Amino acid sequence: MPPLVSLSGVAKTFANGLKALDGIDLDIARGEFLSLLGPSGCGKSTALRIIAGLTPPTAGTVAWSDAPDGDHRGEIGFVFQEPTLMPWADVAGNVGLPLRLRGQSRREAWPRIEESLERVGLREFAHAYPGELSGGMSMRVSIARALSLRPKLLLMDEPFAALDEITRFRLNDDLLRLHRELGCTVVFVTHSVFESVYLSHRIAVMTPRPGRIAATLAVDPAQRRDEAFRSSAQYASLCGKASRALADASGPGRPS
Repeated sequence: MPPLVSLSGVAKTFANGLKALDGIDLDIARGEFLSLLGPSGCGKSTALRIIAGLTPPTAGTVAWSDAPDGDHRGEIGFVFQEPTLMPWADVAGNVGLPLRLRGQSRREAWPRIEESLERVGLREFAHAYPGELSGGMSMRVSIARALSLRPKLLLMDEPFAALDEITRFRLNDDLLRLHRELGCTVVFVTHSVFESVYLSHRIAVMTPRPGRIAATLAVDPAQRRDEAFRSSAQYASLCGKASRALADASGPGRPS
């Protein structure tokens, strides 16, 4: 099958002259879990925003195979680094925001809201407010909101970076379950080698700014992801391979 989305020669230079990306060529396959792995400031988040249509590339193209000239923003879910929840709205109101923006009343949106909360394990918190939630619960609400439109493509910008390790591991497992259940395509930004190997079917390793794709690494999509995998020699070997690719992409003497 053709890729869901293809980036060809994508570059981005901001108005202040900062060149964030240069010549990104990347095919994103349907149903895959792809991680963008690179050091802070390498343009990973910029690439994600370009895929989402939130910012235009300076050069190059982003093409969807279904309808290259269509508006695909309604088929994309975006999870940002921070949950960005509305503090005055309850959990259900936050999850239902994309549906309300499409003109649905809360009553009309309620079945989808309830289903999305059920998927992230927060159905009983529908009427709680963001100030009453932990960091991990707030991120679950953000994920439920992104899933409320049943997107073809889920874009995630380091969503677990600020969480403690135990919560992060648990959310990694929950995210993999959601990916299996929904069959959507995921592009996940991270600077963690260990997270990228655990989650991904494929890892695109980026150079420091201006960001380019230096290497792509495959992780068997049929591999069971669980605690046994985390402690296996195979996982350690893959993490070592990804670490070396990241070091090579960063260049001699440059931090990774």
